Amino acid sequence: MGPREDYPLTTVVVPLTAQKAGLACCQVCGLLSRLDGQELTARPVCPRCGACLHRRKPNSLARTWALVIAALVLYVPANVLPVTHMTYLGKSQADTILSGVFYFMRTGSWHIALIIFVASVVVPALKLIVLGYLLISVQRRSHRHPQERTRLYRIIEAIGRWSMVDIYVVAVMVALLNLGRLADIDAGLGAVFFGAVVVLTMFAANSFDPRMIWDVMEKRE
Repeated sequence: MGPREDYPLTTVVVPLTAQKAGLACCQVCGLLSRLDGQELTARPVCPRCGACLHRRKPNSLARTWALVIAALVLYVPANVLPVTHMTYLGKSQADTILSGVFYFMRTGSWHIALIIFVASVVVPALKLIVLGYLLISVQRRSHRHPQERTRLYRIIEAIGRWSMVDIYVVAVMVALLNLGRLADIDAGLGAVFFGAVVVLTMFAANSFDPRMIWDVMEKRE
């Protein structure tokens, strides 16, 4: 039997996080402050702006779920009800988001139809799907692809505001096409529901704490 060979042991380096170091980031001014265990006896505040400090956003999952469900409920009437009511030479016409997209397609304005369809239909639906996926993965304590899930969150947080382009188009049309008795255009109830969906999804993305994705990985290490 040959001589025994000694193999070097592999050292696993666990990164030091702010939560392990007793630090918390202010959600208002971004200052990183030390808690020093004060959250057990008193409510710690940021020394710079005076806002309350929390290791994670309070009730992040419950708030995000409530906003996502509310936006999902309003998403249906936002696409079914008309967003504009137009009267031209005594004839009335009501258009939804999809009928407006089809109108621009028939007139040859494919680029405008594509922009409105992506910004007003695809982006809100995509945000709701991705937020639901992130919430379920955090609740199930999934360890799969944390970096990809973090990138998904950053993407939907960045593109969410562009869904307001349809409301912007309606506002411009109302301001430019009001010609008295010849033509008149007003915003419909669908525009109100659609604006509510966009605002709710923006609030939902803001209330979700992406650090919860990595908390499970930290416990695993």
